[in-house]
Amino acid sequence: MPELKVAVVPVTPFQQNCSIVWDETSKRGAVIDPGGDIPRILAALKELEVIPEKIVLTHGHIDHAAGAAELAETLNIPVEGPHEGDKFLLDNLPADGVRTGIPGRAVTPDRWLKEGDTLDIGGVTFDVLHVPGHTPGHIVLVNRDNRLAIVGDTLFQRSVGRTDFPYGDGPLLIRGIKEKILPLGDAFTVLPGHGNATNIALEKRTNPFLR
Repeated sequence: MPELKVAVVPVTPFQQNCSIVWDETSKRGAVIDPGGDIPRILAALKELEVIPEKIVLTHGHIDHAAGAAELAETLNIPVEGPHEGDKFLLDNLPADGVRTGIPGRAVTPDRWLKEGDTLDIGGVTFDVLHVPGHTPGHIVLVNRDNRLAIVGDTLFQRSVGRTDFPYGDGPLLIRGIKEKILPLGDAFTVLPGHGNATNIALEKRTNPFLR
């Protein structure tokens, strides 16, 4: 079985967890949610000696997607994800950049992802779950062999993603977490888009939004 490795590179003033995921044997991998600070991401790839084969987006918010077009162009690799429900957010990245101070370019993924799709990262297979609520097209990536869920801004340590946007839906998000993420099993590590990693057992016990 490939040896899966993950390194987190915090980017943008929002300290978003851009994740580099790779197979240690082949060094092939992917960059997940490059929200900005592209030189920092490139430096991390060089230091880790990772060969990036794709960029993956969990959703279309600027702190997760603003650097995707530039990084894809620099490395000549495709962009995959999120679900097409976030197209309007990816199209609007330049305007959001003006508003937030994070330079962003619009990006059209080479492949949209949907519930039931699989994603190959360095020979490691991730299942794609569609978990809307924070955004309409938010996806979660699950590798069952390594008990790892890369969840973007759906679930955090003792918290959940914001839903106070015009397109947000709190009950839908909570339902998606309870029906799709928690059933993965207590031993699953959860890597969120901000803050520390957690696990499902801990969130079941301590997350006030899930009681």
